Amino acid sequence: MEKLIRVLTKEDLPNLKAMKTGIEDDYVIRVFDRISSGNNKLFGLFADDQLVSIGGLTIFAKQYAMLGRMRSDLRFRGNDFSTTLMSKVLEEAFNLPGIKWVGANTQEENLPAQRVLKKIGLTERYISYGATAEEITRLVNGGTVWQRQDDLSRKKQWLQQLFVDPAAVFPYECYYPFPATEGMFEDSQIDQWNFFENKEGDRVLITKRDYKKYHYLQAVYPFDDLMEQPGLWETISLARKELADEINKETHIWMDLTKQQAAALPDNHSFVLPSPWILYGKGR
Repeated sequence: MEKLIRVLTKEDLPNLKAMKTGIEDDYVIRVFDRISSGNNKLFGLFADDQLVSIGGLTIFAKQYAMLGRMRSDLRFRGNDFSTTLMSKVLEEAFNLPGIKWVGANTQEENLPAQRVLKKIGLTERYISYGATAEEITRLVNGGTVWQRQDDLSRKKQWLQQLFVDPAAVFPYECYYPFPATEGMFEDSQIDQWNFFENKEGDRVLITKRDYKKYHYLQAVYPFDDLMEQPGLWETISLARKELADEINKETHIWMDLTKQQAAALPDNHSFVLPSPWILYGKGR
């Protein structure tokens, strides 16, 4: 069997549609043009001129690459095509200028993907729920909204203390967390994010705008006491309303919650908690 790995182009869409992946209404087909151009690359493994496996990468903050979009033709499974392909994609990612860390984010229930990632040398780094909610009125209890912090130097101080110094994972976008470095954060970007401090000044909430099929207020709270801080949920609720009013669109809430944070939520919470996401990765 002759095998070939190459970058896919728009002419390969019929080949992709011909694959038998078992995925109904696959978003990879719907957004093929977008995920195979710009900061995105999509690779395919061909066996005797037939596309049997795909996988891609996306560049973030000029120094991170995230692997993903792994699909294999069910008729050709058992040949380690995904491992062969993703090993090549990993190599291609590290060959790109400026890339210092390559990762992949897959759900805990996706055991086949985890096996591939381990085989190509990526190690488990972080586990979190991509928790979403349309509203959080059940968590609001009348606390005072936190103070908005607009000073850029203070914002950078928080990021340095909580994420950069300990090399903690920062949710850069919905679905895309990375180990934090100073190069991850640009001043123009931080300026657009909202920072809220509690009355004591020892806790901070970061909120930012994102879009992944829905409009989201992404709320970042890197502490385990999310049910013990008066005013936290009121602040998140207000930030969501302000964003919804600004863009005049229905806006949901997204929070990357650790298992410990998720376990602390009350029984009547309104968050949807799908299978946790496991971040795998490798640095230079």
